[in-house]
Amino acid sequence: MIALRYLRARRKDAFISVTTMFTAVGVTIGVAALVVMLAVMSGFETNLRERMLSLSPQVQVQSFGGAIPDYAAIQARIAQTPGVAGSDPYIIGQGLVSAAHGLSGVVVRGVEPDSAVVIGTLSRYVSAASLRMLERPGTAAGGGHAPAPPAPGLLIGGTLADKLKVKAGDPVRMVAPIIAGSGSQLSTRSADFRVAAIFNSGVQFIDGEVIFMGLGTAQDFFGRPGKADGIEVKLRDLDQTDAVTDALRAALGHTFRVTNWMEYDQAASAGFAMLKRVYALVLLLLIGVAAFNLIATLIMVVMEKRKDIAVLLAMGATPAEVRWIFQLKGIIVGAAGTVLGLIIGALTCFALARYQFIHIPSKIYGISTLPIDAEPLSFVLVAVASMVLCYLATIYPAKQASRETPVEVFRS
Repeated sequence: MIALRYLRARRKDAFISVTTMFTAVGVTIGVAALVVMLAVMSGFETNLRERMLSLSPQVQVQSFGGAIPDYAAIQARIAQTPGVAGSDPYIIGQGLVSAAHGLSGVVVRGVEPDSAVVIGTLSRYVSAASLRMLERPGTAAGGGHAPAPPAPGLLIGGTLADKLKVKAGDPVRMVAPIIAGSGSQLSTRSADFRVAAIFNSGVQFIDGEVIFMGLGTAQDFFGRPGKADGIEVKLRDLDQTDAVTDALRAALGHTFRVTNWMEYDQAASAGFAMLKRVYALVLLLLIGVAAFNLIATLIMVVMEKRKDIAVLLAMGATPAEVRWIFQLKGIIVGAAGTVLGLIIGALTCFALARYQFIHIPSKIYGISTLPIDAEPLSFVLVAVASMVLCYLATIYPAKQASRETPVEVFRS
């Protein structure tokens, strides 16, 4: 009751009341800014992970002995592992692709266009008809059939398409190094293809350097018929990544190398985690500034209420009770600012996610608006940090108030 009365404005201490209000506003601004920053940073991290995983393996299996000849049998063993949603064998190769108005070095990924994993991944960027164009009967690279069959299709990224100045349906030619025989002879192979479709994943490396080709075409073109360089594994739940990875390692033995997306994404995740810590620290300092204003406000209140404190002590109040009065006032101010800041931060996150009125360069970030991922845990941690800082700010003024001696105050 006393702490609440000290919060009310009277004519002679109206300045203190205004100072208290501005202190609460400072806490509100700091909390709201911290909540929005954490939501934006989490949104960027989530968006980057989704884009990286959109066309990259969640888990991949490779053989220490090189190519995998019996990949169908390995896929059957992988399918028996709990948490696995599907798998797809792939071929990886490098080549030089040229068109009428440009050329570029590329990384070729051969995939099975009728695989559920591939369809689920690529159907977000290209049509089912474009996927069917990746594999055509009798289109083995380098063949000299008469009449000539239609050239196999390729999926290329938007950045690469701009570089080559091609569009869907245009012809391109690819040249790739081929290791023949026992590995001592190096030759080249070339073949004509056509652009089946153009995709945009938002990941610069994939859009600018990766080409998707049908698995059978890639096996023939790179001289690895009936073999796969690895097997991509799709998970039912990304939270089970470590468990599924360990289960696959145990099931496949030491002859296979099993890696997952967390290992690929480790550097990016570490970078975002560091940025979040730095930004959170900076904005916590903003809340700390408001907490120091709370110290000054409470000191002024203690000086203004010296006679009230003396009366309370003379009437039997203990120093601990006096301390609690001023600590409670500071906690009320901090709690009001924190709650209001959380509300403003939540409303801001909702507005940013719903109306998307802040635009960013899509060519740089792969998205056109700020991504928002407001996690409840972030709100809890911000609230706890704010209240701890506000509570710490009350300790010194409250301690000084409890040291007042009634006799000396009445004499003065």
